[in-house]
Amino acid sequence: MTKTLDDIDTPAVLIDVDKVERNLQRAQDHADKEGFKLRPHIKTHKLPYWAKRQLALGAVGITVQKLGEAEVFADAGITDLFMPYNIVGPLKLKRLKALNARVTLSVTADSPDTVSGYAASFSADQPLTVLVECDTGGGRCGVQTPAQALALARQIIAAPGLRFGGLMTYAAPGGFDGANSWMTGALQLFNEAGIAVPRVTGGNTPEIWAKGGGPLTERRPGTYIYNDRYQVKVGAATLDDCALTVMATVVSRPTATRFVIDAGSKALTSDLLGMEGYGLIAGTDLVVKALSEEHGVVEMPAASDWPRVGTRLRIVPNHCCPVTNLFDEVNFIKGETVVDTLAVAARGKVA
Repeated sequence: MTKTLDDIDTPAVLIDVDKVERNLQRAQDHADKEGFKLRPHIKTHKLPYWAKRQLALGAVGITVQKLGEAEVFADAGITDLFMPYNIVGPLKLKRLKALNARVTLSVTADSPDTVSGYAASFSADQPLTVLVECDTGGGRCGVQTPAQALALARQIIAAPGLRFGGLMTYAAPGGFDGANSWMTGALQLFNEAGIAVPRVTGGNTPEIWAKGGGPLTERRPGTYIYNDRYQVKVGAATLDDCALTVMATVVSRPTATRFVIDAGSKALTSDLLGMEGYGLIAGTDLVVKALSEEHGVVEMPAASDWPRVGTRLRIVPNHCCPVTNLFDEVNFIKGETVVDTLAVAARGKVA
């Protein structure tokens, strides 16, 4: 029996598979044309199904953020994983060593302490590949200067159980050119020191569309697979490119200008990202004005008898990545037909 949207309870995540396929192909075509490698970040979808599709289209591997995600994707048969994160402490280092024994794995470090932890845990028979994380303006993790990057690389090279894998960055929004300049200076310093840099990896979804030819040999977009309201805001996508929506039901009409849906902060991200409201009601100019845990409030500019209680709506979230992690499963759709329902395999894997 064909399953339709009427058979799905709300709130629920809908994934338009045709839009996903277009998004994936467009990005891979761009990467191929511009001469850089694509290593998609799976934090957006958390599904081995889509990771395998990204690899089939030409991605060189995947990016994960936490060990739990990496373990899920390794169990699913993904064999090339990059985890741009400082892995610290004996519990995590033990898991990291077990993971490194069964897949091609690389991680990052931005301090001598982190490198020392890796060096004490790994040996030359199964070395760990470590990239130096560089703060090129993002203001999060990373060494602050190319000279510090070189010093940390030398520490990695000196450790028998480690292999220097290159340089990594996550630039500030709009900071792609600054990141390129920073990395260009670092590469010059490494070249003068006679140290090869196997890989320079950076970028996010907005910056994926920048032309190639710079110092980055690899880019790691995540959101591009689904897109969201923020990607539309910054010009990286259109609303028609947004493959993920949250379907919700109107549960209250307390006034002629207000309606309430059954999707609150436990179904829609509270990220604002400089925008008004917590999501856009698809096909309208209305936004979800306020969130409590299980309610989303929409205020209309004029009195209306639409929508009635029981009406189902779709919301384009501000940021699709956190939404994925809020649901146990997602529904793949084509038009009004539900073609599959998949458990979000890496949901909640934050350790």
